[in-house]
Amino acid sequence: MLLALLLSLAACSPKFERPNITVVGIEMQRANLFQQNFQVKFHIQNPNDRALPVKGLHAELRVAGDRIASGVTDQPFVVPPFGETDFEMTISANLGVALLKLANQHTDSIDYEVTGAASLDLAFLNNLPFHQNGSFSLKGLQ
Repeated sequence: MLLALLLSLAACSPKFERPNITVVGIEMQRANLFQQNFQVKFHIQNPNDRALPVKGLHAELRVAGDRIASGVTDQPFVVPPFGETDFEMTISANLGVALLKLANQHTDSIDYEVTGAASLDLAFLNNLPFHQNGSFSLKGLQ
């Protein structure tokens, strides 16, 4: 009897595929010697047959292993079933750390890592972590 109950509960549990979160754009908004603010654009794809209600998000940017930027947003949004959406958030940075590390390197690009998590309004999944590595071209910035 207990086995039948467990099997029926397992059959009723929702199947959920993790959405894909990627960084699709970074634009500098304001800057001074000690702090720079960037508008970061994220893209979320929801491969599930139910909506993905996001309550908020936090993100961190690392260059050469050092955290140089972070940000949070409490702006809720919903990704439709089998849909996708873009959203933006501001992150604050101190690029001085990255520039000091890269000062003696002759390179055409900077490798970066973005990590964080989206806070979800779902009973079976409250936290959706994400991680992306990429490279930012320095060509044309000189």
